[in-house]
Amino acid sequence: MSAGRPVSTVLLDLDDTLVDQATAAAEAVVAWATTLGVIGEPEELVARWEALSEPHYARWQAREITFAEQRRARVRELARHLDLTEDAAADAAFAGYLERYRAGWRPFDDAVPTLRRLRADGLRLGVLTNGEEDQQQEKLDRTGLTEHVDVLIASSALPFGKPHPLAYSAAVERLGVRPEEVLMVGDSLEKDVRGALAAGLRAVLLDRTGVHAGVDVPRIRTLHELVPSEILGQGTAGCPDL
Repeated sequence: MSAGRPVSTVLLDLDDTLVDQATAAAEAVVAWATTLGVIGEPEELVARWEALSEPHYARWQAREITFAEQRRARVRELARHLDLTEDAAADAAFAGYLERYRAGWRPFDDAVPTLRRLRADGLRLGVLTNGEEDQQQEKLDRTGLTEHVDVLIASSALPFGKPHPLAYSAAVERLGVRPEEVLMVGDSLEKDVRGALAAGLRAVLLDRTGVHAGVDVPRIRTLHELVPSEILGQGTAGCPDL
């Protein structure tokens, strides 16, 4: 395998790569649902929220609805027994979740040490995230990650979200580098890895829970394994786990 052009930039996903978004969302929805009169076991509430959120969020990523509209659709579907027809009512209801969700944002323990190592090795660091830019910037600020990255690129400022090729091409253009100079790191096999590879970037899968053992892309279990010398010396296709 040819190393090709050296990597100059590392792009990292934000949610569930640098920040433990899943835990924050799960804890928030369990505490919030009861205030809406939505009853259920914690595991059931979390699974229900995830199942109804994904399609509406995907519609926003495809620019079929606005960011505010996907939020309203989610809370209306969760609390069908409430009259949330008016947008203001839906927004007020969702605010209860958002307050709890924000309070739960925490970086993974390996996030800051890894960002420091990568930057010390002379690499430019960016975050490429499927999200609304103001919220994702707030997430970086609240978790103390802002000072450790050079640029935030959120899908709200792009033509489409990941894994659409235009998301990656727009991000690369904004960075002012060639696709093969960029290494994408994220927890989603399809959005962060296969999408990046299809757009000509290099990519590494962060598989914290080990659910993707044997996958045919470079894979790491923690960000501590993202060693600069290995990044610079390897491409992607056909690579074993790093």
